[in-house]
Amino acid sequence: MKRRVFLKLAAMSACLYPVDISASIRFLTARQKKTIFQSDIIQGSEDAITRKEHVDDNQIKDYLTKVRNPDLQHSEDIILDSTQKRLLSDVVHRFQRLYKTIGYGNFGLLGYDDAIHFAKKNRIVGHFTDPELALLEMIFYRDAADYGFLGDKKVVDLEQVVNRSDISRIPGSGNYLFKGESLAKFEKIKENLGDEVLLTSGIRGIVKQFYLFLNKAYRHDGNLSLASRSLAPPGYSYHATGDFDIGQKGLGSVNFTEQFTTTRVFKQLAKQGYVDYRYLRDNMLGVRYEPWHVKL
Repeated sequence: MKRRVFLKLAAMSACLYPVDISASIRFLTARQKKTIFQSDIIQGSEDAITRKEHVDDNQIKDYLTKVRNPDLQHSEDIILDSTQKRLLSDVVHRFQRLYKTIGYGNFGLLGYDDAIHFAKKNRIVGHFTDPELALLEMIFYRDAADYGFLGDKKVVDLEQVVNRSDISRIPGSGNYLFKGESLAKFEKIKENLGDEVLLTSGIRGIVKQFYLFLNKAYRHDGNLSLASRSLAPPGYSYHATGDFDIGQKGLGSVNFTEQFTTTRVFKQLAKQGYVDYRYLRDNMLGVRYEPWHVKL
């Protein structure tokens, strides 16, 4: 049996991490609520949620606390054990060396197998060890609902790569967008707002999403659930299918905070009404509010 097939099957039984059954039931309930509340939650209103009489108020309060304060740790969060944390540290630092070696733009498009091959050939990056690869592949194949992330999986093939003939580089940003709807939408935004608007994040290949997610977990003591409240686990990011992030020139990292809603860029986009945001306030996907994330 091929190793990745074995890992995929192993992930189904969650053999790498101890799983709290009550937490799994809780997240399953949340996944069901995503459908139940679909018509109401589009308004992002707590009142709309609590109108459903069969939902326990404590569940709602707990859920809203998590998505409104994504960096708080909770008792039911899935956290790596000490051995896995050491592997996580090794992987994150290897990704960082890979990032610095091949550059921002290339890193954003890099496929999983290409990353492994490049690292093996480059003495600065160093090859991924078998335990490191096992950790990466187990995380990829695990259902993100275990962490509390309730979005759909967009990339189901770990070996999926970005076809360079399908993308366009956006000058001055270091980012790429898919040709067609994604590129057209960004160009329309630029036409309306001019140089004041920035593309802060475009296409993310599987390696970049791995790095962003795992680096967040690494900075929070191996807490995968906490990381998933701010960043989609690898395979679940809509940046792989055309969504992108925008910001206001000169704002820097503040573009990835709610302060972005006070900017002229955000206000003009909302006023014009042609931008649809994927992660609304108090959404039922288990994710923080992301007013900078443009949905196709």
